[in-house]
Amino acid sequence: MINCAGEGRRLGVGKTKALVSVLGRPIIDWHMRMLRDVEDVVVVVGHQAHEVVEAVSPWRSDVIFAINHAYSTTGTAASLALGCAGAQGDVISLDGDLLVDPAYFAGFLAEDTPPCLGVAPRTTTDAVLVEISGVGEHRTANSFSYETGGLEWTGLLRVPAELVLEAHDRHATSGHVFEMLSPHLPLAVRDVNAREIDTADDYDRAVEWIGPIADHWAA
Repeated sequence: MINCAGEGRRLGVGKTKALVSVLGRPIIDWHMRMLRDVEDVVVVVGHQAHEVVEAVSPWRSDVIFAINHAYSTTGTAASLALGCAGAQGDVISLDGDLLVDPAYFAGFLAEDTPPCLGVAPRTTTDAVLVEISGVGEHRTANSFSYETGGLEWTGLLRVPAELVLEAHDRHATSGHVFEMLSPHLPLAVRDVNAREIDTADDYDRAVEWIGPIADHWAA
């Protein structure tokens, strides 16, 4: 599930962030390269929907597109809920402004991976932080905060589709995904190597980070 319906206002480039170029490729290209062997891919579009569809279509013809018509008044949780319609089992969700090293993303695809959140050392200007307890493989996320927490939640998650759809039925998906997830904590966490792009400073850091590992996305 790729959630890329938003307008990208904080970045200030006048386009949805999935279309922002990183090393000459829109972010959605990096996603499609990473997901080329994933059977079921849903892309949730809204702002500049036609342009996103055009960017995805050359990669494959079997991608399902869901449209968040209310993208200007809802958060990413609403897009996630739309994308989950009809889904069964677990869904793996990432945002259109998140670049994830494919070597780390592979861990989310494994059949025995439990519901979990992808976390990393803080790099984002407006990070959602996670208070974590436990050690090693037994670590769990216990709360979210903009102010305190040991690691940053990257926006990557694996959860049962039923969890998202039940939240939608309770009208709990109009805001941010972390707000939707909070009642379901604790959840397991997995370390990922990733960069989210919300602001211009985030963009600069992401470009510097991805350069040395760009071949990890090789088609």
